[in-house]
Amino acid sequence: MTTFMDYTISKMPIRIVDRMIDPGTLSVKSLSLITAGHLPHRTLFRRAASFKHHAIVYIADGSGTYQVNGGDRQSVGKGSFFLFYPGAVFDYGPGPNETWDEFYFTVEGSRVEEWFATWLAEPDRVKQAWNYDTQRGKIERIFSLMDSGEAGNLDRAALLLETFLFELMQSSKPPSKLPAVSPTAALLEAVQAGIAEPFDAAALCERHHISMSTLRRAIHKATGYSLHEYVHRLKISEAKNILLNTNHSVKETALALGFKDVFYFSRLFKKIVGVSPQHYRNHV
Repeated sequence: MTTFMDYTISKMPIRIVDRMIDPGTLSVKSLSLITAGHLPHRTLFRRAASFKHHAIVYIADGSGTYQVNGGDRQSVGKGSFFLFYPGAVFDYGPGPNETWDEFYFTVEGSRVEEWFATWLAEPDRVKQAWNYDTQRGKIERIFSLMDSGEAGNLDRAALLLETFLFELMQSSKPPSKLPAVSPTAALLEAVQAGIAEPFDAAALCERHHISMSTLRRAIHKATGYSLHEYVHRLKISEAKNILLNTNHSVKETALALGFKDVFYFSRLFKKIVGVSPQHYRNHV
């Protein structure tokens, strides 16, 4: 992953992850991620931009506009997403004295054309996802998989991006067309989406307007585990995947999952898995 400053775009560090391996080594031939980027507090407005590849752009915060081929200037806000595609001209970005927090993913493959032919309707329109509080964890997971540089993880990142985009599309539909989601299912999804962050039960309760005791009861009833044991098991399950499929050190793995103390992480890993993280990596 490359992190750099470009004050013409943003006053904050920009993250870029490029596909650094031969596409021929990938198992999934129909869909491949080329680049993932994060432009926090973007200030640059681009005019008459054209692109060689398709891209998905998700705005995590802020506001601005998006315009295709000189058509309607559409408003963009928190949770908005839109597309770039070859053969069109785009004007987009935050407005004067505005910023936005942008994630983008450049893709290629025959599967992209299938999106446009089936479920990805109106590719020249801004769409609004409403469950944006759960999206950041999924995005960071895609970045982590790409950053590993492993062919298998790049395949996983591409498929995860497809799922992510499909869920955004479903979320953008009118509420009457969405299937009912149980409160407990929403809580489980929120806990899992925050796997890369230190767990904050109080903040989760505040977002879902429930008490701490209600949260604990719901998680225990659904999983059989106490709240914190469930969170720990989710994180350790993801740690096992990182240790087996990336070159991240034990410390890097711990930090990626929100553990500030690598020794605590190692003790917890051994308690749940039965062996240390390093032993697990070397012998499984």
